[in-house]
Amino acid sequence: MTTNDQAAASSKRHACEDLRKKLTGAWELMSYTATSADGHIVHPLGPRPHGLIVYTPDGYMSAQLGRGDRPHTGSDRLEEAAADELAQAAVTYLAYGGPFRVVDPSTVEHHVTTSLFPNWVGHPQVRTVSFEDDLLKLSLPAPTRLWGTDRTAELTWRRPR
Repeated sequence: MTTNDQAAASSKRHACEDLRKKLTGAWELMSYTATSADGHIVHPLGPRPHGLIVYTPDGYMSAQLGRGDRPHTGSDRLEEAAADELAQAAVTYLAYGGPFRVVDPSTVEHHVTTSLFPNWVGHPQVRTVSFEDDLLKLSLPAPTRLWGTDRTAELTWRRPR
């Protein structure tokens, strides 16, 4: 490895460490949009979604996202709620977690070990990372089939106040 290669590798390592430090902590969901190639924007969790994503110093993450207008079920006890109410609650909520890894200075990989949607377990969720003022933006790295068409998705987060 040449001196230039070593310097580039060291620079990348430091940039990845900086990103990891910036991510660490709790973030509240501000918006979730998905945009098609023709510019049509949808809000998969409604106009005022609720959510929390947490990155721990020891390399784990957990994300909880839901519609802000989710109705309560007919029972205060989970095991007594009606099956159709629980199904509706699940459709309007997403939760997953596991270890995370900073791939490069603008990409994070969430290694899913637990999820409300079982098909995600064992499959990494890759996100492009950017910061705008005090906001964290996580995006899909490429258009993906979402709600009937190819779309890019962006989730905007801010530190709790």
